Amino acid sequence: MNDEPREQGEPFKRLFFALPCTAAQRRAIARWRGELGLRNGRPVPAENFHLTLLFLGAVAVAQVPGICAAVANIRTSGQPLSVPLDRLEVWRRAGILLLAPAQAPLELLQLVYALQQALLPFGLEEAPREYRPHLTLMRDYRAAVPEAPTPPDFHLSSRHFALFESHKGRYRPLAEWALER
Repeated sequence: MNDEPREQGEPFKRLFFALPCTAAQRRAIARWRGELGLRNGRPVPAENFHLTLLFLGAVAVAQVPGICAAVANIRTSGQPLSVPLDRLEVWRRAGILLLAPAQAPLELLQLVYALQQALLPFGLEEAPREYRPHLTLMRDYRAAVPEAPTPPDFHLSSRHFALFESHKGRYRPLAEWALER
């Protein structure tokens, strides 16, 4: 979203909004990925599994409190969000193997749109991209979609969404908002 040069020395964080996975969901997905017998690419650590809602990129540290305040005003459905992850795909350009929903739930699309609208005043996005929900399994993946012994049949269920910082290959939640409000 925002990888423009910042003023020299201005502190920044690489940020994104996402639905986190529970520990049980991470274990189940990692176990299933292990059954694929992959010999190509780099596996995403299971503790980093998430479903990205909106990637912000490099954001000035000074903007983070305002971003959090704007997002706190988003109205949600008041229900937990369940996203089926029932398709195994390869995005060749990005070089990733991923899980995606065959059909994205309307509530998920509404949340992403609400985030985009709430962040418009911050000027973080130049040209909006089509939202394609996914959970990345492998990076630097340069092969066809592998044949799975059992088809993917996961449901990422979340009661909240979070603002994450990406730092040295680790994703750390900075703030979270309940979906049931």
